[in-house]
Amino acid sequence: MIQIYLERRTTSMLLMFVAWLLSSMAGSALARSSDTPLEALIRQVRSEVKPDQAMQYMRHVYATDRWFTFPKFQETAEYLARTMKELGLEQVQVLDAPADGVSQFGYWTMPLAWDVKQARLEVVGRGVPAEFRVLADYERVPTSLGMWSGATPPGGVTADLVELKDTSPAAVERLDLKEKMVLIHENPTNIKWLLAKKGALGAINTFTENPALENGRQWINAWGDNGWAFIRNSSKLLCFSISPRQTAFLKRLMERRGAVRVKAMVDSRYYSGIYPYVTGVIAGTSPEEEVLTLGHTSEQGAHDNATGVAAMVESLATLNRLISAGKLPRPQRGIRILAMGELYGSMHYLATDPDRARHTVAALCLDTPAGFYHLAGTEYTFYLNPHVSKSYVDAFTLRVARAYFSELSPPRPWHWREYDSGTDNYLGDPTIGIATTWPYSGTGVHTHHNSEDTPETVDPRSLRDLTVLDAVYLYYLASAGESEALWLAEVALSRGYEQVAHSYSRILDRILTGGDHEPLDQLLRQGLDHIAYSVDREKQAVLSVLRLIPESGHEKTKLSLSPLLQSLESFSQTQAERLRVAVNRRASQLGIATPVEPAVAAANAQLAAASGIVVKRKRIGTLPLDDLPVDQREGYPAAGFSGTPVTALYWCDGHRTLAEVIRLTRLELGPSDFDFVGYFHFLERHGYVEFVKGSQEVR
Repeated sequence: MIQIYLERRTTSMLLMFVAWLLSSMAGSALARSSDTPLEALIRQVRSEVKPDQAMQYMRHVYATDRWFTFPKFQETAEYLARTMKELGLEQVQVLDAPADGVSQFGYWTMPLAWDVKQARLEVVGRGVPAEFRVLADYERVPTSLGMWSGATPPGGVTADLVELKDTSPAAVERLDLKEKMVLIHENPTNIKWLLAKKGALGAINTFTENPALENGRQWINAWGDNGWAFIRNSSKLLCFSISPRQTAFLKRLMERRGAVRVKAMVDSRYYSGIYPYVTGVIAGTSPEEEVLTLGHTSEQGAHDNATGVAAMVESLATLNRLISAGKLPRPQRGIRILAMGELYGSMHYLATDPDRARHTVAALCLDTPAGFYHLAGTEYTFYLNPHVSKSYVDAFTLRVARAYFSELSPPRPWHWREYDSGTDNYLGDPTIGIATTWPYSGTGVHTHHNSEDTPETVDPRSLRDLTVLDAVYLYYLASAGESEALWLAEVALSRGYEQVAHSYSRILDRILTGGDHEPLDQLLRQGLDHIAYSVDREKQAVLSVLRLIPESGHEKTKLSLSPLLQSLESFSQTQAERLRVAVNRRASQLGIATPVEPAVAAANAQLAAASGIVVKRKRIGTLPLDDLPVDQREGYPAAGFSGTPVTALYWCDGHRTLAEVIRLTRLELGPSDFDFVGYFHFLERHGYVEFVKGSQEVR
């Protein structure tokens, strides 16, 4: 576990807040005289949170979303809208994103709406035990049908079953799959395009993230030919999912019989509809700015993500009760909740009104389980912003976590990690510009995207923790003024010292323990580069508090921040000098008499080519390539979530050369042999980015 000590700074405004807060709780044991303002807020919020109510919200969302059809998504949105209105939130709206399979927001193509009435899959023939005859029944276990599965004729269809043991394109190309049902042992989404090309009738998924769940079925929620969602012109293949027990039976049956036939019946339809999502707000005293909590609906699990939605609702309900009762002052900024389809809903929300991003100072994404305390892996881990968007929000999130979890009895472990995105925490993308962190945990017994992800496996204590963290984060930042901004800068500075020191220590270990295989001049070069990079990023984090200050006050605040930045720069120079001394001390031990200087970078053909290219992004968000067939991608990956392509894309600002983008990406993620130049030429040829200068093809 990594816990970060963040320097405390009490300001006049915060002292006034605590005095007011304590007076409102006269005679109460909720707060202690030694509490800092943040700790006092945590205690006040925790005392008001209602975990049982949050559990009820979770069960309601699960009850409709577990069917994962678009009419059920509408029911979820309407339930949440009614609930938000009953709780006193303002500006409550159910918004209608198009589900037409064509519209794009950023480069994300909206899914086609889908509904299903019933679906079954049966083994045909005699001698099949009753418990295994029906392999899938949507009405009994919704996840036994893949989302966006195609339909059969009214009477169903009977087909031969073919087991696909090798899913490589070369192996699949050799098989006759026409009008066959294909038994596949990896997520069939990955090769759906190839199954369609071979004329398969559909897929029966046996893949599971947790084979120990013998009766659990992995939810197949991606059924597009080119990516996640089913869009117009996607292939209408059938898709079922069976359990490990059923898989074992089927394999034995195929070994015994040789030929096995199955009958599929699916009554489903695709149509141009809407992908509903809901929003509401606790109004601030000033309408110009907001803070945001967002989490996705429209998934089948209690942990993923009915818990996240429930925590958000109870978070705002708690704050609204405290504000309405006069126990907390109304914040300066509005506090908004956004419950939407993952990525597609948030992209629609941001792309259709760019002012929404400009008016949102920070966000917290709740897409996370709330597992039982006693199970391993259920502690919360906080994912921070990408380095290009380093923010005070990172350090503040960890400060809130430390203050809250340390006061539990016994204290609860927690962790942090660098940026990783598989959800709506992508708002830190510079084209959007909302600093966003993301708490995540495990379920203990791994049930991600599995039919075993049910309300009975949710721990009210974890749901309480998530609710408190969300509410405190939102309220503090919604209330932050100039004094709080300066305190947050100090918090960011404290973390900055640790990050710069880590840049030194990470290379020092290699200097002291490495052999001759790592030349000292190379290690010195790497270490100095990392220290310089780290201090630059941490300075940005300190300066990011300007987002909380009116533009008219920026110059004054910058003057106040100047000593902090100077101290961080001085600290980094000290670490650089320590590194030089350590390298030369090691050189002396190795019998090297001449002083070691940083190595000069060797000539590199890729960097030379990249130095003449400046990449300009054309739309907000990442590049899922869902409008480009897989066999036309030249072997390059989609850049929809995280990883090297996404990080490089984030660094492209229309000014940096691609060589600089490569350098920064490697400093953030580590060494990489990724074909950056080829990849961005590929993106440019297909119109996803443009080159400000340089367009020469490199082969």
